[in-house]
Amino acid sequence: MRRVALFDVDGVLVDSKAAQLAALAGFATSALGRRVSVADLPPWAATAPRAQVLAELGLYGAINEDGWDAATATASLDAVVFPFVRDTLKKLRAEGLATGIVTRRDHRRLGWLLPPDILDLMDTVVCYEDAMPKPAPDGLHLALDRLGVAPSAAVFVGDTDADIYAARAAGVTSVGAGWGFTEPEALAGFGADLVLLDPAEPTDVLLALLHAG
Repeated sequence: MRRVALFDVDGVLVDSKAAQLAALAGFATSALGRRVSVADLPPWAATAPRAQVLAELGLYGAINEDGWDAATATASLDAVVFPFVRDTLKKLRAEGLATGIVTRRDHRRLGWLLPPDILDLMDTVVCYEDAMPKPAPDGLHLALDRLGVAPSAAVFVGDTDADIYAARAAGVTSVGAGWGFTEPEALAGFGADLVLLDPAEPTDVLLALLHAG
């Protein structure tokens, strides 16, 4: 039976929390015509939908996508791929395991965060426009269907409540990334099957989980 390790992007593969908050603050500054700093954002800004965060700041209605692109692209220049990522993906594939991404990012913006050599190590990529976004399980189901993998033979590594809920709804083993946007204790409270604390851990843990089935 083929097995797969699926990953969220922000906070899991890429250290992008600061960049995401900077994009929100930059966009709000431009749209509202007044200075909005990261400190002015609500404490839950990193894990909430952007429309909810912007509404909290007093910005309602449709989001200007050109303005959002400019803020996001600029902020993304400071986001970096976690050191473990390349080695982990290469070792998983060397063991005959499939790899993939399920993210709320769209395809175009994903390339602003992940370099081509990382994307080339993915067997499938499911983005916002491909399926109903997490916490719905649709994106995970789509990734599994593309790869011909049963939910019982898959692991999903995520760092938010939406990631954990989506994995549970899809029947996939959920692994919380304790180095991401959410505290490890909260990930456990959301029902993660396992929570990793150190970004140096994924390779051995994922190999053990997937080989054990």
